Amino acid sequence: MIKFLDIYNQDKHIHSFIINKIRKLFKKGDFILGDEVKIFERKFALLTKSKFAIGCANGTDALTLALKSLNLKKGSEVIIPAMTYCSTAFSVINANLKPVLVDIDYKKPTINIDEIKKKITRNTKVIMPVHLYGSVVDIFKIRKIIKDKGIFIIDDCAQAHGAKDQKGRPVGSLSDISTFSLYPGKNLGAYGDAGIITTNLKPNFIKIQKIRNLGSIEKFKHDLIGMNSRLDTIQAIILNEKIKNLNKNNNKRRAIARFYKKNIKNKKISQLTYSKNCVYHQYVVLVNDRLKFSKYLDKKKIQYGFHYPKSIHELEVFKKKNIGKKFPNSELISKNGISLPIDPNLSMKDLKFICKNINEF
Repeated sequence: MIKFLDIYNQDKHIHSFIINKIRKLFKKGDFILGDEVKIFERKFALLTKSKFAIGCANGTDALTLALKSLNLKKGSEVIIPAMTYCSTAFSVINANLKPVLVDIDYKKPTINIDEIKKKITRNTKVIMPVHLYGSVVDIFKIRKIIKDKGIFIIDDCAQAHGAKDQKGRPVGSLSDISTFSLYPGKNLGAYGDAGIITTNLKPNFIKIQKIRNLGSIEKFKHDLIGMNSRLDTIQAIILNEKIKNLNKNNNKRRAIARFYKKNIKNKKISQLTYSKNCVYHQYVVLVNDRLKFSKYLDKKKIQYGFHYPKSIHELEVFKKKNIGKKFPNSELISKNGISLPIDPNLSMKDLKFICKNINEF
């Protein structure tokens, strides 16, 4: 069986370091917002070339915290892509704001910037692009559109750890606030739920610090209504070891993507266009009969994934609100997209086997 992603095999060389650090934590006892959390926040700020980084409980909370820090009027509009994970939309609603959907580009995983222009109203307060599959949105093109409009950009970077834009600027420093999930399957993943936020805006940094910790930085002093959304010290220990290997593993993912792009030659399969410095959290291809193709991969013992089988407007919770609305490029990926194995440690033998069987489908 060729695994889609083998986290154990990817990380086994650092397990002993992690276990030794956790043993020391048991003696030290700073389990909540401990020293390892502060160390990880500093490391992540350096990685993203941002001034501030704030650890939190998960990626969904990271988005919600970022939105709450803006103190927007209830019902303010937030533009998001129609093709993304449900967390992008849920965070907007959990912050008492209104999601406004925009389609992605044709055969690209990222939001259509020309369509953003058409959806901006006087109630638009945030644009929330998503660097889906690790493919980077042109944030500076969005900045030109919203110049002098008083609109914030919060980019959802849940799948783009270590990615850069076309000019080599790191994701995490491109927007007003950036949010990351550190879910186990991410390019940089913990061994449980975790998230982190980056920003260069000091007032928002201070506010997010408070909101994530029940409205408090100083114990028993609560000057905001907050959430309980702290990055666990044990997860920070794991992340402090794993971040050392992020760039190496991202380069391996890029090599796998290049191999797929060059060697998949089947007229039934079409490939997406990814950004120049994509980190390939997923490598998604399109196939007309996805059910038949997935059964074929099952037979060949090649694992795969769906990212995502329903776009936002197709989710049950949003169907009634979006009756009659069409986002054809998002629907194309939701209906025909299938994610190929992207484990950084796939061997050349594995890759040749995968491509050979795809070409024979």
